[in-house]
Amino acid sequence: MKVTNTAIPDIKVIEPSVYGDERGFFMETWSQASFDDLVAKRETRFVQDNHSKSKKGILRGLHFQSENTQGKLVRVVAGEVFDVAVDVRRDSPTFGQWVGIYLSAENKKQLWIPEGFAHGFYVTKDNTEFVYKCTDYYNPRAEHSILWNDPEINIAWPLLDEPVLSNKDLQGKLLSELESYL
Repeated sequence: MKVTNTAIPDIKVIEPSVYGDERGFFMETWSQASFDDLVAKRETRFVQDNHSKSKKGILRGLHFQSENTQGKLVRVVAGEVFDVAVDVRRDSPTFGQWVGIYLSAENKKQLWIPEGFAHGFYVTKDNTEFVYKCTDYYNPRAEHSILWNDPEINIAWPLLDEPVLSNKDLQGKLLSELESYL
């Protein structure tokens, strides 16, 4: 596996070794020892796996929890997304900065987003399936949503049309309005 730092060093791009021939391919998508040693640099415990399916044009996020903070290991098994993480750690030198990367079934890349980051993605292909591991359980009472188009963060979303948002995401707040940071 190849691990690459992003502009925010705590966020890592993981490219698994893929072995393929005319029959198809094989790749190891998860190894506790490799992840702890090469990516997290600490012992990491995942407690929940999630899987979502979305149509092209859907934007999900930007979400984070101020309690039961979640690290996420994300990947796409069908289709493609533009995946984004925003640093919401108040004392971080990269507070309010973001990283974005295309994840697809074709490129097989994974993104490690540690605790302390808001997360979201924009779906660029129909019938996209997004899977991710979480280091803590979902806690709806501690969940926060940042507006996807917060001008202070200024994410360069690769929009094809106006994104389709959930009611929760339509009611997101500006980063500067949120009282609960990590």
